[in-house]
Amino acid sequence: MMHGVEFAQPYWFLLLALIPLLSFWYWKRNNSQRANIRFSSFTNVNNVPKTLRQKLVHLPFALRMLVLAFLSVALARPQSSSSWQNVTTEGIDIVIAMDISGSMLAEDFKPNRLEASKKVAMNFISNRPTDRMGLVVFAGEAFTQCPLTTDHSVLLNIFGGIKNGLITDGTAVGMGLATAVKRLKDSEAKSKVIILLTDGVNNMGSIAPQTAAEIAKTFGIRVYTVGVGTMGSAPYPAKNMFGQTVYQDMEVKIDEDMMRKISAMTDGKYFRATDNNKLEKVYQEIDAMEKSKIDVTEFRKKTEEFLPFALGALFFLALEVLLRNTLLRVLP
Repeated sequence: MMHGVEFAQPYWFLLLALIPLLSFWYWKRNNSQRANIRFSSFTNVNNVPKTLRQKLVHLPFALRMLVLAFLSVALARPQSSSSWQNVTTEGIDIVIAMDISGSMLAEDFKPNRLEASKKVAMNFISNRPTDRMGLVVFAGEAFTQCPLTTDHSVLLNIFGGIKNGLITDGTAVGMGLATAVKRLKDSEAKSKVIILLTDGVNNMGSIAPQTAAEIAKTFGIRVYTVGVGTMGSAPYPAKNMFGQTVYQDMEVKIDEDMMRKISAMTDGKYFRATDNNKLEKVYQEIDAMEKSKIDVTEFRKKTEEFLPFALGALFFLALEVLLRNTLLRVLP
């Protein structure tokens, strides 16, 4: 609830400018009307106490100025206002489908594709506290690592434990997408989104990527696809016969045509990230496009508050009239 005071006709405050002008005129007039009498000494005069009438001689004018001040405020029509808001948040359900195959260990990203993808995705989750989030991982097969949840601390802990080797190696893009669709198909959210991230070509699984995309389209699910990997080749860690880590150049193969088709079919968008910074920008762009929708309805109520000021002006006017006709009455 918010409280405030507004004035419907504030131009009446211009009347306040008359107060200093009238005060100056009153002072000048009193000085010009004073009588001059010469005395040889003020000793006896100074000891004479002032009467009540003398002490209150300027009170009627002060009361008249108060009348003017209160009247100007009353004419400006002060209004107290109260407002309150009904806020409805329409959360978005988002499932991140992440490739954790062996090729995600390539180090064209720092420290590697998988760790870089996890870090950026975790930042994305932290920046969307009102949305339900879920996680699907895939390699040679796919499974749900975390169903849709608003408990992002749990989801972030699960993200931290993701590593290569949890499931059979390979790249089952279609299975990863289909599993994510399964998690979202019964959602009643206004917007249902999948972020599908991979660095390879679909080579395993019983469901083709385009088939999974058609299912996503049927359920009104938008799919953003992200291709992760530099152009050309990337250093890939491997073990030699002595158990030592050596690096070999591995050709980067991403089925970008397939990724674009998936996004186009579901009214999403395809992104290519070739380094850590570009991957961060991809998630930032998705975050901007998929902001939670907030409907705000504001109600306002105004109450006229001029009456106390009008009564105050009337009171001071009545007091002035009373004084002028009794204690401070001027005889003709």
